[in-house]
This record gives sequence, structure tokens and C-alpha cells, in this order.
Amino acid sequence: MRGKKGGAACGDRVEIKLTTSGQGVIETILPRSTLLYRSDAYREKLIAANVTQMIIVVAAVPSFSEELINRCLAAAENQRIRALIILNKGDLIEPTRTAAASLSLYRELGYPLLQISAKTSAAPLLPYLKGQLSVMVGQSGMGKSTLINALIPEAERATAGISIALDTGRHTTTHARLFHLDESTCIIDSPGMQEFGLRHIDGEDLAWEFIEFRPYIGRCKFNDCRHADEPGCALAEAAHDGKISRRRFNFYHKLATLSGTIS
Repeated sequence: MRGKKGGAACGDRVEIKLTTSGQGVIETILPRSTLLYRSDAYREKLIAANVTQMIIVVAAVPSFSEELINRCLAAAENQRIRALIILNKGDLIEPTRTAAASLSLYRELGYPLLQISAKTSAAPLLPYLKGQLSVMVGQSGMGKSTLINALIPEAERATAGISIALDTGRHTTTHARLFHLDESTCIIDSPGMQEFGLRHIDGEDLAWEFIEFRPYIGRCKFNDCRHADEPGCALAEAAHDGKISRRRFNFYHKLATLSGTIS
């Protein structure tokens, strides 16, 4: 960008002006179809632009954060893009079986859940990528870079082991990078993240991003219901009756409290 102007994200379409041979500056960022970013009370961090699909990569080892999965799904719904959950490291049979059972909730909600072992083959992922501009997100140590290397060997993304003692992965990817698989298929590898702030999604919008809540939104006793402890809350009643997942309702409450929707 010229001067100190920022704001370009991986996946942006831009107009440039050549300055010298092989170098140039971004003059204009063209209108975006989608923009994924995370935000807290103090700052925003761009992740990717113009993506059509978010791929959330988790693994049984190290432990994954289910809260992060819910944050990522809310961000994907907010931008109206597809979401795919990948359970990597399928060669770890027993831990993967336990993780798959926990993740079955999201398959029941309609989100595709693909079990894979990047060290063995990334081929099962290819049909999901075709014709999409996908962004791969997840915690460090989940195997995102290994997946990229399996799909595109020349990418040579750095990989690292995990800390068994700390139950965490080691940070290797430092910036987002877009790779072309073919003329109509691209994938963005993003740095590992532990948090996905959703400060920019507030009020009724946050509840709307939980897809199973939608049939009950607008049916509460009070029009300004925050779905906290108000009487006649249709969401609370649905959770009590088992019509929506209590786990997901609790995650919503936590996110809404952190975003200031519920005080």
C-alpha cells in the first residue's frame, strides 16, 4: 500500500501501479465479497478476503478448543460462507474416535465433518476444495501446514512437533499465504490461532449465527430478550426441552457475555 495505509488482506483483488521492474504499489482494493477478521475491544486483525469456504482444522492431539470451533462457525455464518470441519491425524485411532464422537454434534447441525490423516493422504479433501477459495484456520499443532504440503508439495510450509507436556502445538506459520491448486481452486493457509474475537458481531446477530437457533429467534415473550435469564425466552425453553444443544447454548452465552451482548 502507498505510504502508511493498510487494510489489504490475503485474497484481496487489487489494482496496482508498477514502480520499477518487478515492483509496484497497491493503488486500490477492489470491493470484497466476504471478509474474515477477528476483533476484540482494542483491535481488529484481518484474516482473509473473498473466501467462499472456511476449513476449520482440529485434531485429537493436542487437544482442540470447542469454543474456537463455535467462534469460527459464527464468523463463517456471519459472512454467509461454507464451513467444513476437518478432524486431522486420523492415524491416531483411539484419540480420533473420541474426538469424532464429540464433533458429531456439528455434523448433526449440517456442517460437513471430514476425518483425514494428512500424513497418509489429503486426497479425500480435494472434492471439497474444487472451485472454492478456501481459508484454513485452527490452533497451532492441528496439522494445517502438513495438509498444505500434502496438497501442494512445492509449498514447503514449515511444520513442527507438539508439546505433550503443555498439550499445545508450536507456532510455525507466521503469515497468511494463498496457494493455487488450479485455475478455479485456491486455498489460504493462515497462522495458528488460540482466539477468534467476535467483537464485531453483536446483539441479535450473534444468536442468528447459531443456525439451529434461527427457528426460535423472534418467538421470545419480550422483543428485547437477550436470551439470558428473561422469562419466556424461546431459546432457553428450546435448550431445556432438548430441541437445541445445551452445549451450543452455553457457548453462545459465553460469547455473548464477552462481546457485551449480555452483561
